[in-house]
Amino acid sequence: MEKTKRGSSPEEGSNKNSINDWLPITSSRNAKWYYSAFHNVTAMVGAGVLGLPYAMSQLGWGAGATIMVLSWVITLYTLWQMVEMHEMVPGKRFDRYHELGQEAFGEKLGLWIVVPQQLMVEIGVNIVYMVTGGNSLRKIYETACPGCRPLKTTYFIMMFSGVQFFLSFCPNFNSIALVSFLAAAMSLSYSTIGWGASVHKGIAPGVDYSPRASTSVGRMFGFLSALGDVAFAFAGHNVVLEIQATMPSTPEKPSKKPMWKGVIIAYAVVAMCYFPVAFVGYAVFGNSVQDNILISLEKPAWLIIMANAFVVIHVIGSYQVFAMGVFDMIESYLVKQRNFSPTKKLRLIVRTSYVALTMFLAVTFPFFGGLLSFFGGFAFAPTTYFAQSDNRGTRPRAYSNVVLLLT
Repeated sequence: MEKTKRGSSPEEGSNKNSINDWLPITSSRNAKWYYSAFHNVTAMVGAGVLGLPYAMSQLGWGAGATIMVLSWVITLYTLWQMVEMHEMVPGKRFDRYHELGQEAFGEKLGLWIVVPQQLMVEIGVNIVYMVTGGNSLRKIYETACPGCRPLKTTYFIMMFSGVQFFLSFCPNFNSIALVSFLAAAMSLSYSTIGWGASVHKGIAPGVDYSPRASTSVGRMFGFLSALGDVAFAFAGHNVVLEIQATMPSTPEKPSKKPMWKGVIIAYAVVAMCYFPVAFVGYAVFGNSVQDNILISLEKPAWLIIMANAFVVIHVIGSYQVFAMGVFDMIESYLVKQRNFSPTKKLRLIVRTSYVALTMFLAVTFPFFGGLLSFFGGFAFAPTTYFAQSDNRGTRPRAYSNVVLLLT
C-alpha cells in the first residue's frame, strides 16, 4: 500500500489535511501583504505604548532613549529572522511557533521549551487587554459623566468581555482582518493623541526628571520594572509565524516577501507611535507621569474620551489577534490528540471558556502597570529579543526566541 509522509496511510494524510483546513491558523491562506502590516501593528502597538513614558521616568533620558532605540532595532532584526525561518526547510512551512521550536530542539523538548512561554505571553496579553479595555471604558464613563454614580472596574471589564465573546466565533485570522485593520488605525490615532495633547499641554514649570525612587534598591527595581514595560511594548513576535501562515506561498513567490513588506510598514508605524509618546510624555510630565499616559491627561474632556474610545477599539482587535493562536493550540490538541470531532460546538465551548477565563483573571488581578512589568520581564523578553539561526550543512536549524536576553 502506498504510504504518505512519515509512514501514514493516504486516509490518515487526508484526515490530517481536513483538520488543518478547519484549524484557525491554516484554514485560510489567501492573505495579502497589507494583512501582515495591520496584523503586526495590532499585535505590537497596544496598551504597552501608553506605559512607555512611565518606563522612561524609571530609566531616565540616557538609558531610556538607548533602550528604546535598541529595542526597536533588535526586535526588527529578530522578527526578520522569524520571517526567514518560516520556510527554511524546503517544502515545509512552520505555521506555528511551537513547530519551529520542535525543529530546533526536537519533537518533545521543543514543545516544553516554547509552548509554556508562548501561552504565558498570549494569555498574559489577553488578561492585560481585558484590564486595559475595562479601565478605558471606566475613564470614558467618568469623564463623560463626572456626577454619575461611580462603578467598579469589574463591570467595565465584563462589558469589554461581552464583545470578545461575540468576536471569538470568527473562525480564523483572515476573518478578523477588518477588526485588525480598525485596531491598527486606532493604535496610531490614540498614540498621536497621547503625544499631541502632551505637546499642547507643554512642559510644566518645575518638572522633575530625577529617578522616581529615592533609594538605590528602589531605583534598581524600578529599572528592572521599566525593562519589563519596554519588553511588553515591543511584544508581538509570538504570532508572527501564525500571521505568515495565512499567506499563500510557492517556490517562485514565497510568503516571506509579502510578509516582510508588511513588517516594514508595521515597524514604521511602531516608530511613529512609540518614540513620540515615550519622549514627549516623559518630557512634559517627568517623574510624575502615570503608568498610562492618558490618565495623566485630564483635559480637554472630549479628547480624553476619544482617545480612550480608540484604546478600547484597539484592544478589542488586539485581543483577538493574540487569542487566535491560543484557540488554534487548544483546538488542535483536542482534535488531533484527544480525537474530538472538529465541530462548531467544540469551537463554541473552547472559545467561550477561554474568554470567560481571561475575564475572570482580569477581574481578579486588575493591576495594569504591575501586569505589564511582570509579563514583560518574565516572558516577553525571551520571546521577542532573541532569535538566532544556525546553518549546519544543507539543513538549517533554528534556535529562536527561547533564550532570555535582557532580563
